[in-house]
Amino acid sequence: MRYSLVRDGDTVVLRADAEASMAGVAHPLKLDARAHPVIEWRWKIFNLLKKSDIATKKGDDFPARVYVLFDYDIRKLPFSARARIRLARLYGADVPLAALCYVWDGKAAVGTSVWSAYTDRVRVIVAESGAANLGKWVTIRRDVAADFRAAFGEEPPEISGVILATDTDNTGESATAFYGDIRFTE
Repeated sequence: MRYSLVRDGDTVVLRADAEASMAGVAHPLKLDARAHPVIEWRWKIFNLLKKSDIATKKGDDFPARVYVLFDYDIRKLPFSARARIRLARLYGADVPLAALCYVWDGKAAVGTSVWSAYTDRVRVIVAESGAANLGKWVTIRRDVAADFRAAFGEEPPEISGVILATDTDNTGESATAFYGDIRFTE
């Protein structure tokens, strides 16, 4: 997995190259999701993943992902969920307590929303799909507050970070993605 800043036209963007690998670039922040509920970003990919499958661990790969992390109170979770998360964190796994993961998928329709194949604490939402826009910049706008309410059934807590990821570790494929500016607005 390799991330680098590159020039694309007259703009500098983040380039992610993955070959049977996954890593993310994280940006911590503190932001009221109700005051700034809309996230907007630009991304561009160059190929779809043939073996990806949004419903399975084996196919849980996407050429582009944008995670929005929330500062969720662990005390709100049932005891068994708290115990599993605390155990995972003992072994170094930084398990999110609540996250939305917007993806560019090759098969599922835009708007498809499912729980992650790995955890019911991450809601995966297809923000772009298919090959029609390969090699083109696509601007995405999502209401994270509304998406959080739909996924978790409650008002969103404070946003605690954003992660960009290009992910091919499960399918063993390769992908390149460009990520442009990301911003939160009203």
